[in-house]
Amino acid sequence: MHSFAIKVGDAGARAPVRRRGTAAVALLLACAACATPPEPTQPWEPRLRGDAVVLLGEVHDHAEPHRLRLAVLRRALHAGWRPAIAMEQFDADRQADIERARRERPLDAQHLIDQAAPARSGWDWSHYRPVIALALQHGLPLLAANLPREQARRLVKDDYAAVLGAERVRELGLTPAPNADWQAAQEREMDAGHCKRLPAALLGGMARAQFARDALMAHIVREHAPRGVLLLAGNGHVRRGLGVPRWLAELPSSRLWAVGFVEAPDAQVSSGAFDAVVVTAPASRSADPCDQVLPPVPVRPSSNSSSMRQAGGGSSQPANSSGTLSTTTK
Repeated sequence: MHSFAIKVGDAGARAPVRRRGTAAVALLLACAACATPPEPTQPWEPRLRGDAVVLLGEVHDHAEPHRLRLAVLRRALHAGWRPAIAMEQFDADRQADIERARRERPLDAQHLIDQAAPARSGWDWSHYRPVIALALQHGLPLLAANLPREQARRLVKDDYAAVLGAERVRELGLTPAPNADWQAAQEREMDAGHCKRLPAALLGGMARAQFARDALMAHIVREHAPRGVLLLAGNGHVRRGLGVPRWLAELPSSRLWAVGFVEAPDAQVSSGAFDAVVVTAPASRSADPCDQVLPPVPVRPSSNSSSMRQAGGGSSQPANSSGTLSTTTK
């Protein structure tokens, strides 16, 4: 008490008050930090270094997995990782727009989105703007990794060569086409991802479009792999045995790591679909995502909106939480 008694105009007597006031503020901040535990890290995060190729999935419309994934990226960059960042949310034919936007406003993430994404892309950019900002802040390559939507729509009806051209088909490794088992597995994925509400005759073409997307993403990843790559895409794209990892079979498993960010409950957690999973509670949604799929045929048995949310292997214009091609029948 006596140490706080000061005499007006006595500069020497005021100094202890300042020091004690500063100490009190520091103590309060320290206590606040103690009260808020640090974000838990994932056991696989040490893999995010050097020339690692890391595929992080997502449920497109769920904010919490996006937040957790962003935290992982921030920690990896803080630790020194400097990968190229490939994003499903940008169509590959917009790469020049990305580069132009970076020249015009090097640190403006929203300007880049405005220039490189269609006005009606369907993506919630609030989930991706922080990632783009990190890429700009650290000077990282930002790669448009998705198949242009018009090509994806055409592939539902036409073969690879008719849409992409023979040279591009060879470049992406789409010849020979995926074998019958792989084709059937992808068709089942498309079926589940659309709540079994699409005609069976459409599933082969939708699988073809999905193969082309995955092959393109793998091609872009492969081109930048020497410096390390982070691919951000729907869970369907990052699944081992079915998605992009299968197109990167030449990479050793020690270097390629695929993580699903999924909602519980989800059969993919225990199915070995990913090298690791991050599980969150389901998002609160005002409507069942399956209701957004136009049912051109009567709903088949075992419709499951959870499958649709988790599929996440979508088009560049997600009409639902999985981002799948529910608009391709138009």
